[in-house]
Amino acid sequence: MSIDVPSSAGTLGPTGLTADEAARRLAADGPNALPRPRPPSPLMLLLRQLTNFFAVMLWIAAALAFVGGTPALGVAIALVVLVNGVFAFAQEYRADRAGQRLQDLLPVRATVLRDGRRTEVPAADLVRGDLVLLEAGDRISADLTLARVDGLAVDASTLTGESVPVHPEPGDAVSAGTFVAQGGARAVVTAVGPATRLAGIAATTQQTRRHAGPLTVRLDQVIRVVGVVALAVGAAFFGIALLLGTGLTEGFLLAVGVTVALVPEGLLPTVTLSLARAAHTMAGRHALVRRLEAVETLGSTTVICTDKTGTITGNQMSVVRVWTPQGVARVHGTGYDPAGTVDAGAGAGAAVVALAGVAVRCATGRTVHRDGTWVPVGDPMEVAVHVLALRCGLDTDADEAARPDVRRVGFTPARRRSLAVVGGPGVPTVAVSGAPDAVLALCGDDGVAAAEVERMAASGLRVLAVAAGPLPAGADPAGPLDALETGLRLLGLIALQDPPRAGVAEAMRTCRGARVRLTMITGDHPTTARAIAEQVGLALPGSPVLVAADLPADETALGIAVDVDGAVIARAAPQDKLRIARALRARGHVVAMTGDGVNDGPALRAADIGIAMGASGTDVAREAADLVLLDDHVATIVTAVTYGRATFANIRRFLTYHLTDNVAELAPFAVWGLSGGGVPLAIGVLQILALDIGTDLLPALALGAEPPARDVLAGPARTGRLLDARLLGRAFGVLGPVQAAVQLGAFLTVLTAGGWHWGGDAPAGLIAAASGTAFTVVVLGQLANAFACRSERRPVGRWSLSGNHLLLGAVAAELVLLGVFLAVPPVAGVLGHTVPTPLGWGLALLVVPALLLADAGYKAAARHRTDGSDGGARAGRTAPTSPG
Repeated sequence: MSIDVPSSAGTLGPTGLTADEAARRLAADGPNALPRPRPPSPLMLLLRQLTNFFAVMLWIAAALAFVGGTPALGVAIALVVLVNGVFAFAQEYRADRAGQRLQDLLPVRATVLRDGRRTEVPAADLVRGDLVLLEAGDRISADLTLARVDGLAVDASTLTGESVPVHPEPGDAVSAGTFVAQGGARAVVTAVGPATRLAGIAATTQQTRRHAGPLTVRLDQVIRVVGVVALAVGAAFFGIALLLGTGLTEGFLLAVGVTVALVPEGLLPTVTLSLARAAHTMAGRHALVRRLEAVETLGSTTVICTDKTGTITGNQMSVVRVWTPQGVARVHGTGYDPAGTVDAGAGAGAAVVALAGVAVRCATGRTVHRDGTWVPVGDPMEVAVHVLALRCGLDTDADEAARPDVRRVGFTPARRRSLAVVGGPGVPTVAVSGAPDAVLALCGDDGVAAAEVERMAASGLRVLAVAAGPLPAGADPAGPLDALETGLRLLGLIALQDPPRAGVAEAMRTCRGARVRLTMITGDHPTTARAIAEQVGLALPGSPVLVAADLPADETALGIAVDVDGAVIARAAPQDKLRIARALRARGHVVAMTGDGVNDGPALRAADIGIAMGASGTDVAREAADLVLLDDHVATIVTAVTYGRATFANIRRFLTYHLTDNVAELAPFAVWGLSGGGVPLAIGVLQILALDIGTDLLPALALGAEPPARDVLAGPARTGRLLDARLLGRAFGVLGPVQAAVQLGAFLTVLTAGGWHWGGDAPAGLIAAASGTAFTVVVLGQLANAFACRSERRPVGRWSLSGNHLLLGAVAAELVLLGVFLAVPPVAGVLGHTVPTPLGWGLALLVVPALLLADAGYKAAARHRTDGSDGGARAGRTAPTSPG
């Protein structure tokens, strides 16, 4: 039934605005469009990547190379800077566009009355005072005040986070970005564009800045440490060379060479490509990564704050039990299919049927048969009530035809119940359905029903109370609601179930094993939320159940209150999520936060990892998030954490690999400088760049694709530095020195066998052959090092070499590149070496067993020093194809 708007809602002409008046207001107020934030200039983003500390250091090295008379070296270093900058720019350019997507929530067109005629206009042309006609399925395109309603239900979940549609009354406001779930209405536009509530949320989302993730912080530390060390060592060698009598030019070239040797030029491209590969793999497992850095940050997660409905549960309501004063009935059936049974005793059977008939009159949701299956239309809870009525054998269509509604008032957050005045023969009936506390207060409950409500909620069930009574004598069906809701009798309670998804309990156990804390944040009743949390293993004995309204206002106190594993926060709103994310981060946690509504955007950005629902979430939530769950399943978060931890381990693998040959690249310059030039340089700067960017890059990328070990989630996340004492000790104290010793030994042996003696001059061809030998030693040493770096604890031979097929291909490519660098005359000529002699080949091959034996000895000693509790040791025992 349609009801005219009260006069308090404002004046409304029956024909709407005139076209001339609408044009005048459009010119005055501007289009109904959300303000789009000015996107950052791509050029500025690229320049930022080309001028960071790492890039500036390499630009200086390139400039020094040009000044020193080696333009080829300068060009090579400049290309390295450009490659790094382009990779980083591509990552950042895709990151921050949530505000731009807010415009997608507005429809393209809207239906209005203008000059008394129904017409469609572009949504951008709506103006204040327009009379908008709403129908089921319409997206609401501006802030409106309802004038007339006809069974209207509005899905406002994008703004409120509440999955239950609201049933606003005439005079109520509805917001842009929501949509009509059922019914229809006429409404007056009250705000457009930047003045809408949606625009305010857009501004809040844009003002909430993302924090630098753990990976960014750690990489900055690595780059700064390596950069400072490289510059300091280069300057030190320049000073030493001058003190030993080396010429200014030679000393300068020495300093440039040492600096370049210590800088892992391929580090940033390797990190970015490794993250991109992990993101690609995760997408195939229903986890879409929107920011590459989020891959590693996931592995550092210490707290997951998850929603309940749709994430832990499937958001599919079904009635499982009905309580009446005459007895209890159990309801059986599958999904929204009306086929099913209602088991009740003789006394309770009639009471259950009567209750279902009243409850369905208060609901507008229906189950309908489409394409061979039964699907819900409208609020899932109301659809479940309709299914109950059908399973009770009621013909709801015939009943509505025989007894039409005189008035229907939908559920509102303020009243927390719905009402229908049902006509037909005799006195009209007033039917009420809603939250138990809101309905029981109208019926004078003696406490029996309230106790039953608590029992149902404690089982994780959502409860509706149903009451009915005759229309009070003399009451006007269109009059005040309070006058209608008197003399009601409680018919009973309907218990609905939204069961947990399959696999959720196992995901909770996995998180606990990974030392990741779990927190549920939901808008549900505290008892229901606690019951579901206990069913899936999220809640622990003694963990608190907190009501959002009772949370401390102070951030420090809030952090203490919610920093408890298994905590459940009930009756929460999106703004509570934002406060909780900030409070937990302030306590040192790496926070993953789930969300699906527009209002969740600020919380998703404030968390270290924002996780949006891909199936049921809004565009804004997805764009504000770092990770999108394509299946909305909390278990997919666990999968993402698995790959995040594996990525952290892989970054350490290729860091070890990259840094090992720095020692072998630095050693020739050290010997040359300390000998005052008496010993020729074994390799030059261009050869170093060929090693770092040529032969090293593919094996490093393959190490970045190492699959997760089976027990990568056993124990807490490794959230410390990427460069720690163990990694540096292994690279600079064992693997690097062995590689350098074999390299210099082979180089000097080839020189000596060719007739060179200390301090003497050697023919250019002999030096080129010896340099080719030194170059080959480093390449073959890195070949063996690639396999050694697959594990921090287990030596090569204790696990299958076939566990990483990419690595086998990368090593083969490394050997091909070695042949190109040695045997193709133009390339070899630029690098300054030739193919090694047979003696040189024999000496170069010694580096493989030497490095593997040294690595095995180091790992054996490390196992004796520890209890074997690190991830590498565990992985080696449980996953023979993945060394850990």
